[in-house]
Amino acid sequence: MAQCEMCGAEQSSLTTTKVEGAKLELCDECTEFGTEVKTESSSSGSSKYSTSSSSSGASGGSSGSTSTGSTGNSGSSSNQRRKDMFDDMDEIAGDYDDRIREAREGEGLTQEELANNLNEKASLIRKLERGDVLPSDGVRKKLESAFDITLTEGADVDDTEWSGESTGSMTLGDVVERKD
Repeated sequence: MAQCEMCGAEQSSLTTTKVEGAKLELCDECTEFGTEVKTESSSSGSSKYSTSSSSSGASGGSSGSTSTGSTGNSGSSSNQRRKDMFDDMDEIAGDYDDRIREAREGEGLTQEELANNLNEKASLIRKLERGDVLPSDGVRKKLESAFDITLTEGADVDDTEWSGESTGSMTLGDVVERKD
């Protein structure tokens, strides 16, 4: 039995429906919130769009590409989510502001002196140390090399908020408040 991606209802067959620009596999009751997508027979294997790349980005998901456009075709109950470009990126540490301030004070520099050394504005240093703004990649690299510190944390964060319960049965309907 397939599961509706909006309400989670178990159905023997689902309809591919476009809701707010996203293609979802929905039950008969939820299809009223979008427009049914007519799927062409792909028995010939050829397509207007390339399906060879699994990381085709935003254009692949919205273009109707068969490799990324639908999620309910195989019926497999794999709880793993597909890898994306953000998995390989480091995240700015939650205490980046404290790390910058402590490193600057450890070197005995004022905010203005640090700004001059990095060829940045003193107001940026103040905002960084207050935690008002996140450092851009360029500023982050300057600060890390100047003070021999790390302002990032590994990308191995816990994805439980995205994977749902331990069974992986979270649907769009669990997150979105529907307008009636």
